[in-house]
Amino acid sequence: MPLSGHHQEQPDREPPNRKRRRRKPTWYRPAAIAVDAVGASVPMYTGLRLAGEAYALWYAAAVAVAWVLVRGSRTRYAWRNLGERRNADTLLRDWVVLLALLTAVRVATGEDSPLLPVLSGLLVCLAVTAVCQNLTHRHLVAQRRAGRSVRRALVIGEAAALHDLLRHLARRTDHEFVVVGVCPIGDDSPDSVAPVLARLEKQAPAQLSGDASPVLAATRALDPDLVFVMSGPSMAGERLRRLSWAVHEDGRPLVVVPGLTEVTQRRVDITSVAGLTLLHVAPPVRRGAAVLLKEVTDLVGAALLLVLLTPALAAVAVAVRLDSPGTVLHRQIRVGRGGRRFNLVKFRTMVSAAEQMREELTRTNEHDGLMFKIRRDPRITRVGRVLRRFSLDELPQLYNVLRGHMSLVGPRPPLPSEVAQYTDVELRRLSVKPGLTGLWQVSGRSDLSWDETVALDLRYVDNWSPAVDFGILRRTVRAVVEGNGAY
Repeated sequence: MPLSGHHQEQPDREPPNRKRRRRKPTWYRPAAIAVDAVGASVPMYTGLRLAGEAYALWYAAAVAVAWVLVRGSRTRYAWRNLGERRNADTLLRDWVVLLALLTAVRVATGEDSPLLPVLSGLLVCLAVTAVCQNLTHRHLVAQRRAGRSVRRALVIGEAAALHDLLRHLARRTDHEFVVVGVCPIGDDSPDSVAPVLARLEKQAPAQLSGDASPVLAATRALDPDLVFVMSGPSMAGERLRRLSWAVHEDGRPLVVVPGLTEVTQRRVDITSVAGLTLLHVAPPVRRGAAVLLKEVTDLVGAALLLVLLTPALAAVAVAVRLDSPGTVLHRQIRVGRGGRRFNLVKFRTMVSAAEQMREELTRTNEHDGLMFKIRRDPRITRVGRVLRRFSLDELPQLYNVLRGHMSLVGPRPPLPSEVAQYTDVELRRLSVKPGLTGLWQVSGRSDLSWDETVALDLRYVDNWSPAVDFGILRRTVRAVVEGNGAY
């Protein structure tokens, strides 16, 4: 979801005298429950039956009920969660709770069913639920891009804040909100295609009806599902509280947008002190067990991949050597975490004089930012085009991962000439190690604009977690096969 904010709403409550609008297909909930139950019971029954367990059916039924209860108690079947993208660690936490529950029951009852079939069945259960979540999310995104399963929103705020919010929402089409009208505060008009339904005074009105009357007139004209309020100097404190009374009395939820962007839900916590609502934003993860796990995963993963891919690496090296004169490997200075420079290694995909030819091709650059990209770059060799199409030229960077220069997942490693032109915002990309793959690589690569590239890298830098890395690695396989944006 492309906005950060605390949803002060009751999603399942419908206001009186309004026709009920379904935000999502009704089959999501029964399908999710059925898949969880079947995904838990069938592999458990099969494994125990093959192991000769007499009570396999009862064990399978108990595990299915336990899995559904665990998921239900953690609101995974609530309408607001069904089909929405969630980090993989939420599913993993549910699975750990199930594992702990079954272990406690096993110890308390002295039950002695074969352990290996049970663990195998639980792993299959986890995989089935993960696949179901992914498919449901894909279906919901397709629905929203077609204009279905969305929620109509009326937005209130100062013109500049309205413009920023609407632009942010317009960048993506996988979220659930469509703005049907705005109510600017003050005389300025936002740059928006949404109609202006009413205007609120810059100063807080003395009477409750001062804000309530125009806002309620707008909601009755448009019948939105909810009201967004952009918090700011003109809309905060007691004025915002009074407006919430009017909106809630009209039977509509209120969403307060604090202005934070690209902050994941797991980093945000809400508390109340002395009647004040406080939004706590946790800092990005930079130390601790999660970082240690990433380091170990990088070393072990890079070593294993180098061993497993040795035949492929040798074949590519021979192809590069036979295709054109020059070295097999190309070394280039790149900038890593904290601005430290290192020698990046990759298979050569260009002619030997590529660097000298770059100056002549500067005017043909097709990228809008600091990166130099040409879709039909004449310097690329025949083998080089194939290597770039399937990202095989990047495989030697596993050596950089072993050396500690790079990570398996992270932002794209930039050139020193690019870093020299970075703004303070763009320099934040260097807060973590660059990666062999990352959000840029799985989201379109060279087809993305420079602003989109920076936004993706900053989203990773600020919201990194082991689950995020796992999701990117999973998506990398598909991105490599499809080859979108690879040139």
